[in-house]
Parts: sequence; C-alpha cells; structure tokens
Amino acid sequence: MPATQLDSLYGTVAKKVLRETLRMKKGEALTVEAWNNGLGFARQAVAEARSMGCTAVMILEDEQAYVEGVRRAPKDSLGTMGKNEYSLLSGSDAYIFVPGQALAVYSKTLTPAELVDSTRYNSSWYEAAKKAGLRGARMVFGYVGRDMARMLGKSVDDIVRGQLRAALTDYGKISSDAWKIAPRLADGSEMTVESAGVSLQFVLKGEMEVEDGIVDEKDVAEGGNMTYVPPGLVSKEVDSGSVNGKLKVSQTLTKFGWISGAELEFKDGKLVGWKSKDAARLDKVLKGVPEEKRRVTLMGVGVNPALHYGYGQDRFVRGTVTLAGIGFTPVMKNASLSSGGVKMLSRGTLLLQ
Repeated sequence: MPATQLDSLYGTVAKKVLRETLRMKKGEALTVEAWNNGLGFARQAVAEARSMGCTAVMILEDEQAYVEGVRRAPKDSLGTMGKNEYSLLSGSDAYIFVPGQALAVYSKTLTPAELVDSTRYNSSWYEAAKKAGLRGARMVFGYVGRDMARMLGKSVDDIVRGQLRAALTDYGKISSDAWKIAPRLADGSEMTVESAGVSLQFVLKGEMEVEDGIVDEKDVAEGGNMTYVPPGLVSKEVDSGSVNGKLKVSQTLTKFGWISGAELEFKDGKLVGWKSKDAARLDKVLKGVPEEKRRVTLMGVGVNPALHYGYGQDRFVRGTVTLAGIGFTPVMKNASLSSGGVKMLSRGTLLLQ
C-alpha cells in the first residue's frame, strides 16, 4: 500500500480518536507514545491535536534499544516505571499508545520470559493512569509485525489497513449495541454456548468491560481509562468452576500458529479433554499451561460490524464468542449464545432489542 494512502488513513483515524474516543478539548495536554512502526500514525495524531489547540508531545520507544535494554538490564530493575514516566502520566489529560511488534505474543523478538519480565509495569501504569484521570487509547495495529503477518497470510500493511478501517466505524452504534448486551451478562447469569452440535454451560461472575471506543467520565471514574482501537467487545468474567460441557472451536490463531477443528471438553471447570486437526499444535499450546490453570476465566462477545476475520482481532468481529484463560482464546464464529435460556446470539447473529 503506497505510503501516501496509509498516511491519509492514519490522519482520518487520528482525528476520530482525538475527537470521539478521547474527546480532546482546546488547552488539554496529549502524550503520544509510539514504537518505530507507529511513527506515521503518531505524527498525524500530534499534528491534529495541535490543530485543535491542544499541546502535544510524542515519545519514541525504539524497538532495537528496547530489546537490547531488556537483555542487558539488571533483573530487579527490568519492567519497572521511573519517576519520569509517572510525571508524564500525571501531566497529561489524554494518552495514545501505539505498541510495537516486539510486544505481540506472535513475535519471536523476545522470549516469553523476557516479554513477561519487561512488561511487569502494566499494573503500575494503569494505577498511575487511573490516579491521573487519564483518557487513553491503545492502537492495536502496532502489534502487527512480520511474524503475525506470515501466520495470517497477508502483508503487514494489509492487516494494518483492515484494522484502521474498522476503527472508522460508528462508535455510537457500537456503544448502543454493547450496552444492550451488558444487562444480560449480570453476575449469576447461566450461559450456554452452542457450537456445531455441542454445548458448553457456565455461570458469569466478576468484572465486566465494554470496549466501545469511547472514554467518557463514567469510564474514568470507574478506572476504565484505556480503550482498544478498533473497538467492539463486551467481556465478562466467568465462575471458572461452573464450566461444563463441550465446545467446538472455529479456526483460531495461537502463538504457535493456526488451530483448526478443535473440540474442548470441560468438567466442573477443568479442561478434561481436547482434540484437533492440528493436534500437535494444540498439545503444545495447552501443555505450556499448568493443568490447574487450564480454566475459562473470561467470555467475550464481539460487536464491531466493520472488522473482518483474519486481521489479528477476531474476538472483536460482530457476532463472535470467545473464551479466555486456558492458554489461548478459542473463537466461535457461528455459535449461538443464551443467557438464562433466552437466546442473545443465533449462529453468529446478535439478537438485540
């Protein structure tokens, strides 16, 4: 894709994020943090913010310097935040983060241990952002690198373009649909997922998140400071011990590649059996997770009508059901979902009232 066309798309998305997601006002302060592959977008965001009468600074996380630093840093200082970073958060009204491909689970740049150790600051960052009342957007196209593109069978630019176009959807419609789903996901709700002739039952319990692409006063007050762009996901924690039955999984991308034709079986929350056309790959994924931790912890329902499968964000595609917590995130593309016996999703189509 020619650079000029991609720059134009960056500019259009940056304007939407600043005006609709972050709701920037004249005189406010914006910080844009980007890795090398996000510089094109960051430039557009900074320029647009300044045209709105905001102050804006851009910081670069150079990938080569980051990786070298991870490998040379003392263990006790790796993944910690400094006072300079805390001050940056407290001095900003809004924040845009464009991550780098080295942070993606599909990347081979860092080992799994290095990735975990170098990102230990996550909870500290979110706590500081909450304290500062920050409004933030995470541009997930930044995770797209050569490794992910190879697995998806597309070019990096094609995947980035697909995500950015999905970021231009109607956030008001996404928010409206998401909040129609949310009441059906209350604590104690008895859920059934039907997929390809089998069914899985479980009970919901815990926190719920609505990723509608808008960070408003309510989100900030409740600590939901950051939203994903492109948006479009309603997620709810699951009572892990309540999970029983079988699940037929659609083709799902894992850090080891695609898994097709998988079937998972649960009993009293435990994963007791599995099979797949890609058995060796599925074994590798699951056996990398301690047996006692192979439990479903989260359910998601996708609501973005402009996002398509195969662009690195399948769980956000409208009508998709996902489950997380067992070492990968199984995707169900044409599943039915019921809450308390009332169907809210029929073969991949949302039933909203």
